[in-house]
Amino acid sequence: MRVVSYADGAAIGVNYGRVADNLPSAVKVVELLKSQGIERVKIYDAHPAVLRAFAASGIKLIIALPNEKLRAASTRSAFASVWVRKNVAAYFPATQIEAIAAGNEVFADPGNTTKYLVSAMENVHSALVRFNLDSNIKVSSPIALSALGNSYPSSAGSFWPELIKPVFNPMLSFLRRTGSYLMVNAYPIFAYEANSDVISLDYALFRENPGVVDSGNGLRYFSLFDAQIDAVFAAMSALKYDDIDIAVTETGWPSEGDPTELGASVENAAAYNGNLVRRVLTGGGTPARPKAELTVFLFALFNENKKPGLGSERNYGLFYPNEKKVYDIPLRIEDLKRFKGGEDGETSKGSGTGKVAVSTEGQTWCVANAEVGEDKLQKALDYACGEGGADCRPIQPKATCYDPNTVEAHASFAFNSYYQKNRRAMGSCDFQGSAYVVSQPPRTFPLLLSFSVFLIYLFNFIILSLEGLVRLLIASIKCSKNLSNLNG
Repeated sequence: MRVVSYADGAAIGVNYGRVADNLPSAVKVVELLKSQGIERVKIYDAHPAVLRAFAASGIKLIIALPNEKLRAASTRSAFASVWVRKNVAAYFPATQIEAIAAGNEVFADPGNTTKYLVSAMENVHSALVRFNLDSNIKVSSPIALSALGNSYPSSAGSFWPELIKPVFNPMLSFLRRTGSYLMVNAYPIFAYEANSDVISLDYALFRENPGVVDSGNGLRYFSLFDAQIDAVFAAMSALKYDDIDIAVTETGWPSEGDPTELGASVENAAAYNGNLVRRVLTGGGTPARPKAELTVFLFALFNENKKPGLGSERNYGLFYPNEKKVYDIPLRIEDLKRFKGGEDGETSKGSGTGKVAVSTEGQTWCVANAEVGEDKLQKALDYACGEGGADCRPIQPKATCYDPNTVEAHASFAFNSYYQKNRRAMGSCDFQGSAYVVSQPPRTFPLLLSFSVFLIYLFNFIILSLEGLVRLLIASIKCSKNLSNLNG
């Protein structure tokens, strides 16, 4: 499986939205894009003035069939054919249209256009075939991450069940058959805002952080962006569409927002977008797809003053309408050397204070509370080993502390790892009542663990061999040392 690479490796594009009354002309926009070395652009319609302005520019363009036209394109093939003739065939190849986005985040569209999506895509593609353009121009549809019923951990990513049969199975089949790819809109800031108590800002901004281990596959993630993309890959893989590519058609961070919007600032926007550009242009895929190359479209080119909603909606732009930069980030690989990576921005976890309350009661340890039941312990264990970043390698199958293979034993190990990693911070040993702090070294637990492992291996010795006993006794000793040393 691979992430789509349009030409010769990774690329950065930008979304050119026009929900504003003060933007420069499309001709001037093309000049701005060329001056910044931007070679790929996505727009949200097929406006004639824009399509003409991009002619002979050398910039590749993704155009859109808006949500409100999906029904007509779905129910009338003649409509799709006329639309392609007027908006694609009339401008190609002078305007290098490379793809058509059928709708945008259709599953979240209050107009209830989901049922028209796949048939509209089919009709638009059939029209491209009639004009002999299907080998040059692909059809897809950008999905929001809200299309995932589960995205954590990434390896357990899955689409909402009610969307699989009517939409995702036929859509992914269409993408495979036509050689197209899935368009994905990913915004780590939304996850950070909703979970700032557990997601660190550094993790969301691609800055240095200890990483988060996926409890399902043991992979360590150092950015929320990568985790989100791999969750989509996992969702497609679960439906046996491992060969479908991905393009990230929207991602960004606002430079300003309402007082209630956590994380919206110039410093954070520069850190996110700048570090993302560096991450894309220097190559390398996601933890689950390490050889992949990414093509990513930043949102957005301009601040758009007529966009409705929260203040952040009008402040995602890289540029002001007067073409001045909102902040300075690299957009070409030759500019990367001057980018610091946003080290001077906010560095906090959660609300941005950067302060962690640490226990002053001396050495303490965190253990599982068995009384909450296995279901709640398992959920807390999944968090500790995943988003929480606990070192859970010793409790993976065949590792030194895997046995005894019980939820309580594994949870105690993971909770204490998380607790010590966070310098025994107040509140870091709770897990919604699934854990509690003890002030005496939990030596009895390692001893009991070692003894239980000993009994298992004594049985192995009787049935099998002395070699098995020795090997597993060594494992139990190593596990005891692991547990005893977790407090550093």
